[in-house]
Amino acid sequence: MKKYNNPIVKTLLDTDAYKLHMQQAVFFYYKNVNVVSEFICRGPNFLGVYSNVLLDQINMMKSLSLSDEEYLYMNSFPFFKKEYLHWLKSFRYNITQVEVNNYYGELKIRITGLWKEVILWEVPILSLISEIFHRNNYPKITSQIAVDHLNLKLKKFFQDTKNLDLSRLKVVDFGTRRRFSYNIQYSILKKLKEQFPFLIGSSNYHISRVLKLSPVGTQAHEWFQAHQQISSSLKHSQSLALKIWLSQYKKHLGIALTDCITMDAFLRDFNLSLSTSYQGIRHDSGDPIQWGEKALKHYKRLGIDPSTKTLLFSDNLNFKKIITLYRKFNNRINVIFGIGTQLTCDIPNVKPLNIVIKLVKCNGKPVAKISDSPGKTLCLDKEFMKSLFKAFNLPVKIQKNINDFN
Repeated sequence: MKKYNNPIVKTLLDTDAYKLHMQQAVFFYYKNVNVVSEFICRGPNFLGVYSNVLLDQINMMKSLSLSDEEYLYMNSFPFFKKEYLHWLKSFRYNITQVEVNNYYGELKIRITGLWKEVILWEVPILSLISEIFHRNNYPKITSQIAVDHLNLKLKKFFQDTKNLDLSRLKVVDFGTRRRFSYNIQYSILKKLKEQFPFLIGSSNYHISRVLKLSPVGTQAHEWFQAHQQISSSLKHSQSLALKIWLSQYKKHLGIALTDCITMDAFLRDFNLSLSTSYQGIRHDSGDPIQWGEKALKHYKRLGIDPSTKTLLFSDNLNFKKIITLYRKFNNRINVIFGIGTQLTCDIPNVKPLNIVIKLVKCNGKPVAKISDSPGKTLCLDKEFMKSLFKAFNLPVKIQKNINDFN
């Protein structure tokens, strides 16, 4: 087992943008809300052997803090408020919130505490697991190997699109959580910035700052999940989450995630006022073409010109899928493509981990995610799931997948 004397995560900003965006909203609206998050491996969990190395790295994170230079950088964005940034500058990771165990060879992680603090653990822990695993299993992989493979993919991309107008193509890096390593993510984005004019940004604030890219991200499933226990009405919890976000960010960060309780349930809540106020919506599960057609139909039904809105696709994308979706939608609505694991951990003979950390409780009560892909559905309490099905009037064909959730 490879040991590390130095920290892998070296800055608070080596995280996904939506974590900081959500943290600010939690800071202002839900300071005293408590949550529990748990690690989930969507596949064979043989990762317990890395628990001690992971714990060592987590312990190293307690000294991380926002530097003066990073503070000034964050302060340059119009949607961050000084009160939050002042608090963030004093923020330190509380390692007592994290439990890591090797349970008969399986990696078990549970994170408990105030939401405004727990929210920052997910991305660095996942990236640590991924990097520790890959460094131990593929020790000969270098950044140059990853960049060489990227060059082959870019060559194929440009060959396949030589007769296609790419003037409206926009691609964003969403690959921090399951990257092969920090160095490979950085090297790939550096190469893309040099040779791929369609890259408009990264979800990673640190890499965005260093490479002078735009940080991109709005909210994640946990924002909607937590509101299931924050809202006084389960039926209106999704609407409340959408409205509170608008109250915090007004005209900024206006892409809404659609699949915490299925796209159909989302669209029923996404009324004319919300659809007008939000810049667009993000796809993260289910068939992307069907999802896009539903979105277009929804906007047209409300009398909203689709050319004024944006669809952000972010579910398991690669360059081939991007081309297909771009051809299908680019002349009908604005499109952005967030490419993650297939960008930062796409290396010959390397099998990326399919790992997540998800919210499972809020204020001591269960929360759920009912995805458009049954394998992504998550809840620890079947009775609460039934309540959610009833509150959102979900059809039987979805309810029959109740046994598929973790």
